Amino acid sequence: MQIGSYQLDYPVILAPMAGVTDRPFRILCKKLGASLTVSEMLSSNPRVWDSRKSRQRMDHLGEPGLRSVQIAGSDPSLMANAAQINVDNGAQIIDINMGCPAKKVNKKLAGSALMQDPVLVGKILTAVVNAVDVPVTLKMRTGWDPEHRNATEIAKIAEDAGIQALAVHGRTRACMYRGNAEYATIAQVKQAVRIPVIANGDITSTAKAKQVLQETGADAIMVGRGAQGNPWLFREINHYLDTGELLPPPDKQEVKQVMLEHLENLYRFYGEHLGVRIARKHVGWYVNNHDDAEDFRRDFNRIDSAPAQIAAILSF
Repeated sequence: MQIGSYQLDYPVILAPMAGVTDRPFRILCKKLGASLTVSEMLSSNPRVWDSRKSRQRMDHLGEPGLRSVQIAGSDPSLMANAAQINVDNGAQIIDINMGCPAKKVNKKLAGSALMQDPVLVGKILTAVVNAVDVPVTLKMRTGWDPEHRNATEIAKIAEDAGIQALAVHGRTRACMYRGNAEYATIAQVKQAVRIPVIANGDITSTAKAKQVLQETGADAIMVGRGAQGNPWLFREINHYLDTGELLPPPDKQEVKQVMLEHLENLYRFYGEHLGVRIARKHVGWYVNNHDDAEDFRRDFNRIDSAPAQIAAILSF
């Protein structure tokens, strides 16, 4: 798959997820086979850029591969400015958020709320595309609610505005993350436009990845929640698409090594105090399918120092 002049090695991409796809997690997923990783959503409002959270979201120091930065907002000029600043800061692809279903985002008419206003969508996309000389991509849902599925209309607007690739989460905003992803709408989007289309939603296994590619005709897939606690999924999908063979799951030794490396990177990136707290959710995902996971998670979440967390992982 190609985005602008950039060729991806495999059609498997890490989805942007607020509070999850920080720099340590992006580096890990890239190492384990993600061809492209997309940053956490960054507000286009410059008044929040001096906050710790925003500064960390804009930090790509030492990050390998393509740097794709997702921006969110509803003002065309602010979105264009945010795109320019992030390109100046090293972004090689700008991604526009039109898929976030969170109330605090939607009440500002950003995220998936934009799908209710196709005219504004066109203005934002055109402004951002014209503001930068790197590829601009768009992530969206199938519509605002099941009665107003307009992904195909938005996709055509995006293509006309110069968007280089579309990622479609197979749910409406009203559906949030409930039920099963609907791939039929993604297939309709793929048939309606000439630019690459990326299918997103419920991709949690190698078999599901291949099924979604076949059902939608998409050029690539985007893995979100399926990678939480299972970053090995990227290499497993790549191998399966290449050979039709299933890779064995990682053994306990590799799981331990990856967890420890991830935690050390979190401590370095956030500092021990915040890194320890962020590590809790990742460790919970890593051990979710292991014996005694519930008891371990409960005890682990009470630990408030990095050395004690490392010792607990080694013991487990």
